[in-house]
Amino acid sequence: MLTRHASGAAEALPPSRVEQSDPAAILFSSGTTGKVKGVLLSHRNLIALLAGLYHLREEQDESEQQPHPVSLFTLPLFHVFGFFMLVRAFAFGETAVLMERFDFVGMLSAIEKYRVTYMPVSPPLIVAFVKSEIAGKYDLSSLQVLGCGGAPLGKEVADRFKEKFPHVEIIQGYGLTETCGGATRTLGPDEASHHGSVGRIAENMEAKIVDPTTGDPLPPGQRGELWLRGPTIMKGYVGDDKATAETIDSNGWLRTGDLCYIDSKGFLFIVDRLKELIKYKGYQVPPAELEHLLHSNPDIADAAVIPYPDEEAGQIPMAFVVRKPGSNITESQVMDFIAKQVAPYKKIRRVAFISSIPKSPAGKILRRELVNLAMSVRSAKL
Repeated sequence: MLTRHASGAAEALPPSRVEQSDPAAILFSSGTTGKVKGVLLSHRNLIALLAGLYHLREEQDESEQQPHPVSLFTLPLFHVFGFFMLVRAFAFGETAVLMERFDFVGMLSAIEKYRVTYMPVSPPLIVAFVKSEIAGKYDLSSLQVLGCGGAPLGKEVADRFKEKFPHVEIIQGYGLTETCGGATRTLGPDEASHHGSVGRIAENMEAKIVDPTTGDPLPPGQRGELWLRGPTIMKGYVGDDKATAETIDSNGWLRTGDLCYIDSKGFLFIVDRLKELIKYKGYQVPPAELEHLLHSNPDIADAAVIPYPDEEAGQIPMAFVVRKPGSNITESQVMDFIAKQVAPYKKIRRVAFISSIPKSPAGKILRRELVNLAMSVRSAKL
């Protein structure tokens, strides 16, 4: 490369050398359970990610006419899911359609106009598809696959989506900003039908389930914390060596903080965030399990469950519920609906109605905001 001085003389710049260990991107963790941290990803992380995705690409039969892949991005590109899917689209030479800001009707119109074949989405958008009455007014026949990640997707929602859009396949995956995105994924209809699972461990990745207290490995079927290791694991948190050491051990294992189990066939199931489990009289209650059930109620547009302090039980499950337009569902009806489907210790024992559930741009519930809201109302009553 040449640079030119004011005198007109040209001078060669020194060659620029980039090492695989050099920083490539800094993304920020969602901060849903703690403070936001800068996650440093290297060129090697991105190379390993793309190499794995290339490996998985199926060879298409030349005689079979396939539409040119067109991806529509409703996710923010600063979130790891949107970021790595955009990198993937560029690497594979696909067409990427971007929206300046999310609008459900605008999204439907874009799918129809640009003949979108694939969309990376979060579970709330699939819920919106299921409960929408206007989606049927648009030509969505080009849509083939929704890649769902960012939070657990309930079986009931997935089944209702399949009934409404039988030509669209939902493939689920799981990953963290700290793993450069996809750590697990489902491949093909057979794996996608493994309801409740986020798929098998991705290529180039190791995983184990450990006892959260002792760190001892646990056998298939037992719940514990998921630990991951591989070439897509972050270099560390920017300017926070202490947090890095607490997250990645001396052998390179990343502690995800997620309560999970792996079945005998190698499928991973996410139960909930360890930090978000509600402790009711010594029992552990996963909020996501109750939220999936609430989403299956036709009178409920959206819902979130948080721990609420209780002198006797320690914590009780409290639900924030968004009524569907025209619904008059009551607190007792919500609690009865859940009580009929869960063990007694998992019952919802407090309900508040709200206009919308606060979420991150990637669709994750911001439980801390709901906890603060519940505490402010509680304080006002004291």
